[in-house]
Formats: sequence, C-alpha cells, structure tokens
Amino acid sequence: MRIDKFLWCVRYFKTRGIATTACKKGHVKVNGDVIKPSREVYPTDKVELRKNQINYQFIINDIPPNRVGAKLVDIYRTDTTPKEAFETQELLKISKDYYRKKGTGRPTKKDRRDIEDYIDEN
Repeated sequence: MRIDKFLWCVRYFKTRGIATTACKKGHVKVNGDVIKPSREVYPTDKVELRKNQINYQFIINDIPPNRVGAKLVDIYRTDTTPKEAFETQELLKISKDYYRKKGTGRPTKKDRRDIEDYIDEN
C-alpha cells in the first residue's frame, strides 16, 4: 500500500491529498529515509511523521484493506512517539497565551464609547 494512502487509512490525515502534500514536503520518513507519496510500505516499517509541530513515530503492524474506524487504528500500527513530544506541544500552547492576553492592547470600539460616555458624564 502507498504511504499516503496508509496515513489516510489510519487517520493521521483527513484526506489523501493532505497526506500526499505532507510526503512531498518531506514531513514523512520511512526507515529514516525521506520518501515520495507513492512509496510502498510493509509491516515492520518504522515511520516518522511531522504534524502540528509533533514528531510522531510508529511501527506498521499490518496493512488495512481500507480506511478504518478510530477504535481499530491500533491494530494496524504501534505508536512509539515519546511523551516529551506531546509535552512540548502543551508548552507551546502556554507560551502563546503568555504573550498576549485576550482583552489587552488597543481599546475596542465598545471600550472607546464607554470611555467617551464616562468623560461626558463628568
């Protein structure tokens, strides 16, 4: 089975087109080699996938006949992604919130009107 179809079948990507684009950009490696979307994959292949700033790693157990349900994905792959990869994603979310809190910065149009009403009352 082609790698782009496999990634779509085991629900790493929503469409095959997105999976194909990820392969073309070099975000997918099989056994340490950057590959094309048409590369055939077999059981026991080690796949590394970069998606949403996380480096997923898994081993292919079996080839699915077609797209499988979310509960059946673990039959076809063994996830070997380290826990640190997900922890860095949480740190990125926290760091983005730190720089700009909601409601800070320039006043909105509503804030400006409230300020003008307050000044006019005094």
